[in-house]
Amino acid sequence: MDGTIGDGGEWGMEIGIIGAGHIGGTLTRRLAALGHRVTVANSRGPATLAELAAETGAKAATVVEAARGRAVVVVTIPLKNLPQLPTGLFAGADGLTVVDTNNYYAQLRDGPIAAIEAGMLESRWVEQQIGHAVIKAFNNIYAAHLLELGRPAGAVGRIALPVAGDEVAAKAVVMGLVDELGFDAVDAGGLDESWRQQPGTPVYASDLDAAGVRRGLAQASRERKPEWRARS
Repeated sequence: MDGTIGDGGEWGMEIGIIGAGHIGGTLTRRLAALGHRVTVANSRGPATLAELAAETGAKAATVVEAARGRAVVVVTIPLKNLPQLPTGLFAGADGLTVVDTNNYYAQLRDGPIAAIEAGMLESRWVEQQIGHAVIKAFNNIYAAHLLELGRPAGAVGRIALPVAGDEVAAKAVVMGLVDELGFDAVDAGGLDESWRQQPGTPVYASDLDAAGVRRGLAQASRERKPEWRARS
């Protein structure tokens, strides 16, 4: 981690956020307020982010600019739009931590994605599209709760968020950010276990504490419920 934050100090990480919707906008606000140097991008261009930049002090940029020279990049755009990201966006980005916040909403937004319908994990599909390993986090909490419900470490009832990924160092970085944001980070295992936090599982949109998240992860079923699959 490039310096430590948490207390509003001047040293923070260079963080890129690709996507300025509910989760992307919330992370821009929260991480910038913590003192991280946030660069945010969307598909419509920097001019459309002027208000968010003015509010938060984040830098509005292109998608390519948001992905370059960062310690962490959060990808938080609809799954269906991932193939439209610039080719080779993360090429040569060794040591970069990429966070995938997304969920597969076949009926609500994304339409059917054949590989996921056939059983590929959402975040493995994301890795395939962007050409870089990812850490799965921030996908199971409402944006409003992410904005408003963070609490100090040790607070009774502090909400916990699962974090799944294969790269130990990258996962530790993301778990540190979760803690800074006011939530307990629960190691949810490797990325192949990330299905345990997808829509329809016990930890999805449930605001559980750390013990509850661990129980929920253990009780999750791999079978995707009909409401979270494409209509046949």
